[in-house]
Amino acid sequence: MSARDRLADGLYGAGWATVKKLPEPAAVRLGRTVADAAWKQRGAGVRRLEGNYARVVPGASPERLAALSRAGMRSYLRYWMESFRLPAWSTERITGGFAPKDLHHLTDGMDAGKGVVLALPHLANWDLAGAWVTTKLGIPFTTVAERLKPETLYDRFVAYREGLGMEVLPHSGGTAFGTLARRLRDGGLVCLVADRDLSASGVEVDFFGETARMPAGPALLAQQTGALLLPVTLWYDDSPVMQGRVHPPVEVPGSGTRAEKTSVMTQALADAFATGIADHPEDWHMLQRLWLKDLDPAKAPGSPGRADGQGTS
Repeated sequence: MSARDRLADGLYGAGWATVKKLPEPAAVRLGRTVADAAWKQRGAGVRRLEGNYARVVPGASPERLAALSRAGMRSYLRYWMESFRLPAWSTERITGGFAPKDLHHLTDGMDAGKGVVLALPHLANWDLAGAWVTTKLGIPFTTVAERLKPETLYDRFVAYREGLGMEVLPHSGGTAFGTLARRLRDGGLVCLVADRDLSASGVEVDFFGETARMPAGPALLAQQTGALLLPVTLWYDDSPVMQGRVHPPVEVPGSGTRAEKTSVMTQALADAFATGIADHPEDWHMLQRLWLKDLDPAKAPGSPGRADGQGTS
């Protein structure tokens, strides 16, 4: 393991070991302090965040983008502070920590017994939403995680999410899709963070007026298994309770090839994601290149040596 990998693993380990022991007000203050320090340094992640926000809020002044990126870093660190502390939260804190709207789309879909795919962008805290589903609703689900380096860090994320009641599959290796399909055919729930493609099979979509690439998996799973496909968006307000919305189902088109159907459905997901991101841009934690115009060809999805992984999906 390289020195950089050891440092990354050690920092995450210290976060889970230390931050979860802090009183909540202290954790909130720490998150804001770290966020503001990172924002003032104007590193690559902050600059990329502002570049992405410029697409979401066209015509925004430099001052507006700077304010958004500061709020975005605070939201991002809130995610991390909550995630470090989630394993120590009580059942009451988890069940009271999320207030989704239009939940009937999910519960009705599960009652139908055909399986449900929830697809989310990197908004607010998707881990908290997942913990709420397993705790409040008592519904287990399966998800995938990007295989991180070092391997010990990936193992930490898997153990963390499994401790919250999730079944976690590695994104790489080629077996995840088949397992997800089996879970859905059994009437289960699958949750996927789906606003950034991590493979060579992504679907090009129009996203805030420019072309981006998003994963085909959610649409393909819905087509092949008959499961319901539901977009979900999340956001923070000024309270300790995260907000969210389960959007209406994305329908499978009645005609067209599989590729054509997948394109239409993935565009519908992108449109739902864009609605939630436009309403709460500061809660979209996209510190990487996303639009094709921004991608270096050597680092485009599916190319060898790609190193822009977010590491939390």
